[in-house]
Amino acid sequence: MGAKRAVLVGINYPGTKAELKGCHNDVARMRRCLVDRFGFDESDIRVLVDADGASWQVLPTGANIRRELARLVGDARPGDLLFFHYSGHGTRLPAETGQDDDTGYDECIVPSDMNLITDQDFTELVQKVPHGCLFTIVSDSCHSGGLLDKTKEQIGHSTRQNQAQRRELEERSGSSTSFRSFLKETVRDVFESQGIHLPRRGHGQSGHGDDSDEKPRDIDTDSTTDVHIKNRSLPLSTLIEMLKEKTGKDDIDVGSIRMTLFNLFGDDASPKIKKFMKVILGKLQQGEHGGVMGFVGALAQEFWKAKLEGKQEEELEPAMKQEVHSVQEVYAGTTARVPSNGVLISGCQTDQTSADATTPKGASYGALSNAIQAILAEHGTVTNKELVLKARKMLSKQGYTQQPGLYCSDEQASVAFIC
Repeated sequence: MGAKRAVLVGINYPGTKAELKGCHNDVARMRRCLVDRFGFDESDIRVLVDADGASWQVLPTGANIRRELARLVGDARPGDLLFFHYSGHGTRLPAETGQDDDTGYDECIVPSDMNLITDQDFTELVQKVPHGCLFTIVSDSCHSGGLLDKTKEQIGHSTRQNQAQRRELEERSGSSTSFRSFLKETVRDVFESQGIHLPRRGHGQSGHGDDSDEKPRDIDTDSTTDVHIKNRSLPLSTLIEMLKEKTGKDDIDVGSIRMTLFNLFGDDASPKIKKFMKVILGKLQQGEHGGVMGFVGALAQEFWKAKLEGKQEEELEPAMKQEVHSVQEVYAGTTARVPSNGVLISGCQTDQTSADATTPKGASYGALSNAIQAILAEHGTVTNKELVLKARKMLSKQGYTQQPGLYCSDEQASVAFIC
């Protein structure tokens, strides 16, 4: 057996519009579980939390999380066991290239500084794991079902497959239907960026953009009676508000989010964000101002003007040095080949929200993280598939509508969790 190493990230966003309560506790419990149950050495567990007073603390900024994950994978050898636990907000970015066929979403986790990490970042990270080394990811967040995009869905309700089927039907009935669907989502995102939340039908507790507090239904255990629930989903409107606060600019809106992230974080921004910037800058340089400028907004115009004047060559270098072979590479939702040595356990499906719960006695936790700890305490070895099925059953019994998912190969589904 090789080495066992882990990176644990818990983000409560204290004092912000995005504040959660249970993420630090999730990480602390998982850290103790890795040591006591799975035999990890404490020195091989890196913990990133936005809390005061922890001697082992590293702030969970986007750059720090990427750095720790790169180190985790970079040092891996065949036979090693790698583990990443994330408790915090998830969000999704709509398309911003202005291309007619770029109609997807990038699912992201939300570091403490808003320096988003995209699903493609995770997919490309897992691809670097050497053969014979397993990388398990637990993401107790919203919009987490696609973090290893295109990986086989072992347990879930096939959100992406359903979307593909709808697109196929739309294509059969005419492209106007597809355009109307895209337009509807675009209009929704514009309203949300202005703080206006439009209800979605058919998701119950699990609506995409709803950041309201909710209670689980029909709770039948003492520990979850009258539990206070928040969603671990960061609405687009809140993300934009927080970016405005960080930058001091009021012109950030749907269409300039990626530009803003690059402007803020430069070389520390998501690789996919940097590739997106290279494509947009290339379009602007070639004089394709029409549709593109309508999407990327005034901030892009100011940014490009500064480049023409030669004032920000160094700032643009992180984007220009990226390798991009086609514009489709930066489309929202586009990822590379399927990784075969990664296991993703998601807190919910891509169209649901994960619960951040606080009991009347003040105990806070993520619903999935709490279920995992309860199942491990009750059982001996459990496979990845058994763990997720038991978690689904437990959460349903407790009254939560979120449905954890499992994404991995057939072989990894029957492998013991973490062991």
